[in-house]
Amino acid sequence: MQRGSRPPLFERALAASFAAALTALAMAPAEAADSTDISATQRAEKKDFTDSQIFDGFFKTAFGAEYHLAGRVDRIRKFDVPVRIFAEGETHPDRRAQLSRVVADIARRVRHLDIAMTDDSNEANVTVHLVRDKNLGKTISTFYGAERGKEIRDSLDPQCLSGFRKNDKFEIEQADVILTIDNGDFVFLDCAYEELLQSLGPINDTDQVPWTMFNDNVQKGYFDIYDQYLMNILYHPEIKPGMTVQQVKAVLPQVMSDVRSFVGQTNGLGQ
Repeated sequence: MQRGSRPPLFERALAASFAAALTALAMAPAEAADSTDISATQRAEKKDFTDSQIFDGFFKTAFGAEYHLAGRVDRIRKFDVPVRIFAEGETHPDRRAQLSRVVADIARRVRHLDIAMTDDSNEANVTVHLVRDKNLGKTISTFYGAERGKEIRDSLDPQCLSGFRKNDKFEIEQADVILTIDNGDFVFLDCAYEELLQSLGPINDTDQVPWTMFNDNVQKGYFDIYDQYLMNILYHPEIKPGMTVQQVKAVLPQVMSDVRSFVGQTNGLGQ
């Protein structure tokens, strides 16, 4: 999408996966071990959470924004229509295949979210831009202008980036995700899951919740159980765009019962 097509009256909330250069460089040569490392992390992940632990992460990520340009950030923001994802940019069949698997995995694990890839850019409301690492800074400047791009790079130091714009009902209308394709499998998968999920609404990163991938100090490379709870709460039909914290708290007991049942069944948790 061309930068000029973004209406200025919509907020553009931005989130980035922080990754120190050392971490990226250390991961890049180890592509052969990536799948093993992810599998081992999945087997060892914490699976048992109290309602209080889940609610804490939900409120810290679904409200607020790590970086935003305009508008209120004290309301629920989410898509209220089917989500269709179009990938454009560098030709890299492995990355496109991995992206498709990530999207299919999200679709399986978030009950009330209609999400899928599309080959039609006109149908898409999420565009994934695949770029080489050396072109990341230039791509950010192309989207947001040289001055704003520098501000984003200086404040977030992103390895990858996602953002969305919403309407005055707090419904997300369009999202963009920028992913680098040449930093190894783990970095790509970690970025793809985090940025795609954040582009769906939980745009705020937090260092106060140790279990969520929406924490700059946490890298996973898969859709963990804790974040499945958060996303299933967000996309439950009782959670509406524009809801306040108090409005969400009023319906959470009913919502959480449904969410626990679905996440437990999907992951074989015996709940």
